[in-house]
Amino acid sequence: MERIKQALDKARGERQSAPLITPQGADVPEEAPISYTQTRTVNPSAATLRERRVISEGSDTAFGDAYKMLRTQVLQRLNDNHWNVLAITSPGEGEGTTLTAVNLAVSLAMEVNYTVLLVDANLRHPSVHEYFGLTRSKGLSEYLLDKTPLSELLVHPSNIEQFVMLPGGRPVSNSAEMLNSPRMVQLVDELKSRYPRRIVVFDLPPVLTSADALAFAPYVDAALLVIEDGKSRRQDVKRAVELLEATNVLGTVLNKTDRLSA
Repeated sequence: MERIKQALDKARGERQSAPLITPQGADVPEEAPISYTQTRTVNPSAATLRERRVISEGSDTAFGDAYKMLRTQVLQRLNDNHWNVLAITSPGEGEGTTLTAVNLAVSLAMEVNYTVLLVDANLRHPSVHEYFGLTRSKGLSEYLLDKTPLSELLVHPSNIEQFVMLPGGRPVSNSAEMLNSPRMVQLVDELKSRYPRRIVVFDLPPVLTSADALAFAPYVDAALLVIEDGKSRRQDVKRAVELLEATNVLGTVLNKTDRLSA
């Protein structure tokens, strides 16, 4: 555990010396619009998104409003600290991590100043694609194992502007080692620096069920912890927070309740 803490502290120090999100009002060159001509485009129907509880442009519900509030709080913290790489995780299984990651990423993409890349980093059980009504396709595991070019793996839902996703690809068992591999580190560096106004959201496995989240923690700027009202046990939440103590935890998202907080 001491070695993990040292790695986290080192990564945090490097990030603080290299701002990634440009503060509002800074004099920087205009960023060219991102072209999706080399990215696979899909068109999930509004009915599919609604059925899977994915918010969309014009969503005027308490559910959509809660994610807008969460987006505002997250953006403020990211901008204040010049961060742009965010991980979403939870203490245990089935507490709403992936749904939260999807909806927060989509909501962030609705901000005109940002583009968003959602990465399915739950390599044992990838499921982000299911929320858009898609079948499993090549993704992060193929990039890491087969060296498939990133341009062949990204997916852009045509009805969600400024948003692309990198599916998880085929499930693998050695996920912690892959997330801590040199090729993964190189990918994160590329994703976080290629576009100054891009926010990268990683959907991670739970903290207490595998080593994946802790293995990957040194490479993100901050994390959100998703807990489910009436399901997440107090001792599990406490333990997860303790394990992430060297990570910049923005706060918790209380799922399946009337309150969302960050």
